Amino acid sequence: MKTTQAWIPLDMQILPGPRHRTHMKRPMWIIILVSFIIVFLFCAYMYPPQGNSACYIFSSRGCKVITDWLPPAPARELTDEEVASHVVIREILNSPIVPSKTPKIAFMFLTPGSLPFEKLWDKFFNGHEDKFTVYVHASKEKPTHVSIHFLNRDIHSNQVVWGKITMVDAERRLLANALQNPDNHHFVLLSDSCVPLYSFDYIYKYLMPSNISFVDSFKDPGPHGNGRYSEHMLPEVEEKHFRKGAQWFTLKRQHALIVLADNLYYNKFRNYCQPGFEGRNCIADEHYLPTFFNIVDPTGIANWSVTHVDWSERKWHPKSYRAEDLTDELLQNITSIDVSVHVTSDKKKEVQRWPCVWNGSSGAFTDDAIFLPANSANDHMTLV
Repeated sequence: MKTTQAWIPLDMQILPGPRHRTHMKRPMWIIILVSFIIVFLFCAYMYPPQGNSACYIFSSRGCKVITDWLPPAPARELTDEEVASHVVIREILNSPIVPSKTPKIAFMFLTPGSLPFEKLWDKFFNGHEDKFTVYVHASKEKPTHVSIHFLNRDIHSNQVVWGKITMVDAERRLLANALQNPDNHHFVLLSDSCVPLYSFDYIYKYLMPSNISFVDSFKDPGPHGNGRYSEHMLPEVEEKHFRKGAQWFTLKRQHALIVLADNLYYNKFRNYCQPGFEGRNCIADEHYLPTFFNIVDPTGIANWSVTHVDWSERKWHPKSYRAEDLTDELLQNITSIDVSVHVTSDKKKEVQRWPCVWNGSSGAFTDDAIFLPANSANDHMTLV
């Protein structure tokens, strides 16, 4: 049987129905661009550039251009101990020092025993008896004195171990004894191997009118700087505030008082900054005061020390000068120093330099190193 095939005329063929126009899709590149900008700004906020060179990619005005309009990070609520500590510190810093007819400098010697340069210091002090006081902390044996300026100037002393909090304890013990005299307005920490580079009058005129203390403080991101930080110091001591610096300082009276009044930050370093703690070799006397002042009064210190330091040998201890090293050329080079230099301990070995400013000016005193370390049998006590 033949099947019948129906033929449909061409003009009668069924055409597809009308197509519905879909909404126009947004170009994909706009979505990608907006997403990239959001991610970029988030990363810039969370991980800001560490160096100025990175900031200049965006603007010649530096990093502030990026961060100025970003919302500030939420402030951490202070602990009860911090609130109490800050109140005491603020009151001390804002309290005027009782004037004295003859304000004095307290020269505080941190030594294991007798002072090898006592005769030199005797000549330095001679004729200025109304402008200074002397305090000697001998940690190993009772010293024998040959100068009248050092007789009966020994204070109660305890053993001092390099790298441990006992070094800071000795500094605080010296400050406590020196602060008993209301005429002492400036406090200088010295070692048994320290000698002055200038006359007494020069040093007196340099220190007494100073409106800041000379405490060395700088940020070292390397293993011998922030690598020594322990999170056990939180919340009071954050890593961003952790600093390093030379032990040897000169403090104005208000700063000497707040060091003695501090227990909060001192206890953090006593408990968590010591050789071998958590595999780190944290040296308390290199970090406590630099960090403490960076937290409580960062603009009140010079961030450099008036005591000469030479770390160029890259050893655990700075260079010690021997008799044959002391030439006119060396002394001239040291006394002409007007820039504080530090090299970070990380792989970058970044050189940090800033001018040695005195009362806001680098021109008032151009010769800024006023104490010099000499050779000592006890190198851990060498002035640094």
